[in-house]
Amino acid sequence: MTPSPDSLALLLICSQLGLDDESIKPLTLREWNPLARRLQAASLRPLDLLTVSTTDSPLELSNDERARIASLVSRDIQAELNHLAALGIYPITRADPDYPERYRQRLKDSAPAVLFYAGEKVLLGQPGIAVVGSRHLDDAGKDCAAFVGNACGLSGMVLYSGGAKGVDTISMEAALAARGTAVGVLADSLERAVRGPKEALNRGDLCLVTPYSPNAGFSVGAAMGRNRLIYCLADYAIVVASDAETGGTWAGATETLKNNWVPVFVLEHEAMPAGNKLLLQKGALTFPHPFNEAAVKLPNWLKEKAVNLPSQPSQPNLF
Repeated sequence: MTPSPDSLALLLICSQLGLDDESIKPLTLREWNPLARRLQAASLRPLDLLTVSTTDSPLELSNDERARIASLVSRDIQAELNHLAALGIYPITRADPDYPERYRQRLKDSAPAVLFYAGEKVLLGQPGIAVVGSRHLDDAGKDCAAFVGNACGLSGMVLYSGGAKGVDTISMEAALAARGTAVGVLADSLERAVRGPKEALNRGDLCLVTPYSPNAGFSVGAAMGRNRLIYCLADYAIVVASDAETGGTWAGATETLKNNWVPVFVLEHEAMPAGNKLLLQKGALTFPHPFNEAAVKLPNWLKEKAVNLPSQPSQPNLF
């Protein structure tokens, strides 16, 4: 799969692919967005940056900007793209028409410029439920994660998770066991993940995606940064277990409540964690334990219970 010229430009300018020289840094999202606006204002495309060192540009780049972009676009990343393709990993950028539309609509400027995925990319943004929570669960949490995963599989909803141990793994395995579909938004090493069991990937029942380099190691910052990407692909979110005022589950849930991306439900039971109680006080909706209806009815139940979200203001799509 050969990237389009626009997509190639974003890969060269905004990703770590092929960068061994610490003196050259790809553009961060905060740096790329203003440049993307300048391109659009000048009726240019990202591909026009591929020749920035050899042509006069109406962008009025500073000498430092021109030199940095020229260094970034001059490198050859084809060998690395071939290596990733051999593993079944491919890039998708904001310049591609099949970039997840829900990221454009909900995250706007904060949508990652570059994603890497393996498996069935058509699943990204299909109707589904995000299931999030701690790695350490009580029995009620384990039951809830398995129930929601099974409900997604039986009802045809995509199960969205972070692909980590605990809630993520339990819910994803339940969805796939019910011959459903799942998306894992990873915070580290997509390369390592695709070297594991491949049955679901090969069947087209699973997509693994990350906004980070495919060989990136784990970091707390990366895990926190990808949380919003889980919520923003889904129609509803269910928080199984959250610490109070700390951790990735708390941060992702409170950010989603603040931005009204999707309705947030929180598992309520007698021994629920303190974070669950606080999220309910902040306006999250109650998800009962046990759930007394058939699993296949879960999507309709969520729809009936969810409040109407305010419409998201639209803006022109940036590359």
